[in-house]
Amino acid sequence: MAYLERASPTLKETLLKIYRAEKPIEVDQHFHEFGSIEYHIKYSVSDPNIVHVSTSTLLETQGAVTLKEISSYTYEVIKNIGVGVIDIVDPPRLGFQLTLGLNLDNIPRGKEAIKIITRISELQAIILSSQLKEMLRSLNFQDDSRSINNMPIRIVYHPSEPFYVFKQPEKITAVFPMNFKDNSDVVIATSFFQELVEVGSQKDMGKAPQCSWSPIPPLQLRGEPVQDLTTNSGFVSFDITSRHIEGKRLDKTVWNLLNFYACAKYHIKCSRGYIQRRMRKRMETLVKLLNNTSLEEEAAQNGILFFCYL
Repeated sequence: MAYLERASPTLKETLLKIYRAEKPIEVDQHFHEFGSIEYHIKYSVSDPNIVHVSTSTLLETQGAVTLKEISSYTYEVIKNIGVGVIDIVDPPRLGFQLTLGLNLDNIPRGKEAIKIITRISELQAIILSSQLKEMLRSLNFQDDSRSINNMPIRIVYHPSEPFYVFKQPEKITAVFPMNFKDNSDVVIATSFFQELVEVGSQKDMGKAPQCSWSPIPPLQLRGEPVQDLTTNSGFVSFDITSRHIEGKRLDKTVWNLLNFYACAKYHIKCSRGYIQRRMRKRMETLVKLLNNTSLEEEAAQNGILFFCYL
């Protein structure tokens, strides 16, 4: 599942701990986040000026564009987080996609340090966003040829949650196969997706990507892995037009696509919790009402018996 915050909480906490330490501390930390992102932080007292941060992801694609390799553009974006602070280590640590050398002496003091460390903690968000940005740019909106750039591209941001992007005339369509473990979540999700389509069709939402839902996959996904197309909550699609990737909109569009699974599942979880709370509250009200009725009947019965004894 994608994550709603760009910065890795564990990476940020560890880098701040190293940065704020009064004297160098040994750190050799290896951890995973969100099921598919791997990190390794190495800091040694023998080299107290450099922190090595390595990262990798299970992101995979199939189709016209390969997103496994990090582009030169992405490297430049990462370096510009802090000029003089970040060096790209080549080759990266064995088994990792990218390794950075962070020069602690060049990190400015005060609030600027927190800002730079936070941006460094957004490393995977920057990589994944940049890769999807390049893919959207490569799919030419002006080219309506059905023989070019219209093959589905499978993006695996999380091992169990792939989504697809493919070219159509004057638009790009992103398709999300949706699955939920609990039957109650399936019912809530199906209702939510249908309502999402209805709300998206209103005039007020004319500038937003058009949303559609179907219990069966689009024809363009015919031939894709069966496990991806076997769902219990159908397929949610968004149509991305050229206006959605203009200027600063591109970053927002990419981030929303990467986090749709997280947003949807968070909404379903909150909805289920809300329904359960309302049901418990309703049940408590009914039980209280029944208890009051029983007491009133008992009081009435006792009154009748009292008069009978008179």
